[in-house]
Amino acid sequence: MSFRQNRRALLALGAGGAALALALTGCSTGGGGGGDSADGSTLSVLIDNQTATVELWDALKAKFEEENPDIALDIETRPQGSEGDNLIKTRLATGEMNDVFAYNSGSLFQALNPDQNLAPLSDEAWVDSLDEGFRTVVSTDSDLYGIPLGQAMGGAVLYNKDVYSSLGLSVPKTWDDFIANSEKIKAAGDVAPIIQTYGDTWTSQLFVLGDFANVLEKDPEWATDYTANKAKYVDEPALAGFDHLQQVAESGLTNEDYASATYDDGVRMVATGEGAQYPMLTFAAGPLIQNYPDSLDKVGLFPLPGDSADSNPLTVWQPNAVYIPKSTEGAKLESAKKLMAFLVTPESCDIQSEVAAPQGPFVIDGCTLPDDVPALVSDMQPYFDSGDTGLALEFLSPIKGPALEQITVAVGSGITPAAEGAKQYDDDVTKQAQQLGLEGW
Repeated sequence: MSFRQNRRALLALGAGGAALALALTGCSTGGGGGGDSADGSTLSVLIDNQTATVELWDALKAKFEEENPDIALDIETRPQGSEGDNLIKTRLATGEMNDVFAYNSGSLFQALNPDQNLAPLSDEAWVDSLDEGFRTVVSTDSDLYGIPLGQAMGGAVLYNKDVYSSLGLSVPKTWDDFIANSEKIKAAGDVAPIIQTYGDTWTSQLFVLGDFANVLEKDPEWATDYTANKAKYVDEPALAGFDHLQQVAESGLTNEDYASATYDDGVRMVATGEGAQYPMLTFAAGPLIQNYPDSLDKVGLFPLPGDSADSNPLTVWQPNAVYIPKSTEGAKLESAKKLMAFLVTPESCDIQSEVAAPQGPFVIDGCTLPDDVPALVSDMQPYFDSGDTGLALEFLSPIKGPALEQITVAVGSGITPAAEGAKQYDDDVTKQAQQLGLEGW
């Protein structure tokens, strides 16, 4: 079955990229802790309560139990957001965590104090099959603790291939090329060169967040220095994202209704050719499949370009992960490791592709996407194959100020100059870093 035959898991995504939490049925929402069976015949698994997550685990549970008839999975759901974060931290601290749980990778994983609370997995036979970039976001200096569930996601420019073809344009390799293409689209009339959708303020952040692979390319230690208060957005190379926002605003290259247009409008515009280029995360594959199935081969992807044609990396958001707490021991630990080994098989990946719309490549060797994925997803694969990717900042640093989307709207609307907006954001993250108790702040 191809993923286009099963669209149950397509979700609209709202502020900050968080999926809508919908009412669920058929899953336990009761108290935590491991399953009742100490002999490992029942594993309690904690997942978030998104509809798509529940449907995915229903399918994985069915196949795993078919292949492991001596082990049953008892699925429990938890709230999303800070309530879910606090529940996970409390259960880990009290030793009452479920036998297995799914959670974020990256900086939120590091906040779980993994060396103290999670079971190490570095010695498992399947570890070498994991993408090196993913291993980074589920590891400490001591060990590796998680396995991926789902695909990686890119922050890039979605573009309408028909518009590009009709004007004889090539995918830009530098920022100057991107602006030149946009000017040609503007001169041709009728099509908005660059789509911006500030009616959903979170969408304004892509020129900054999606540019981070270019920042790393110029300064591989930038995230470390940033966390230590030694690097700032007001300085290059990170200032470039704010500069780009200002340049686009001053050049008049956006859709006229950029201030009120929404994310849904942006997806529609790039799908139908009303707009040519939309800086966005690749979870946009979901609404494209659901609402514009005839456009799947027409909307492609390229990374937000930097200064040099010799380097054009894609900024990547790694998938969430599955972990085993240290409180899972004995026969339960052995059963939990069997589940982990199953989740990194091509068979598991095929189930994931059938249940949910792929939003990027898998990060497990041997796992492949269906042949009929949207072009914007297949366009990502060469960057992964060549290793020409860079992690989004949130996987390398716990610092992200809450006001970024308001600041980028102001810069992108021509209200606030780029340097002033970058300074505002540096001030914004200072407050958060101090609240986190980070050294150097």
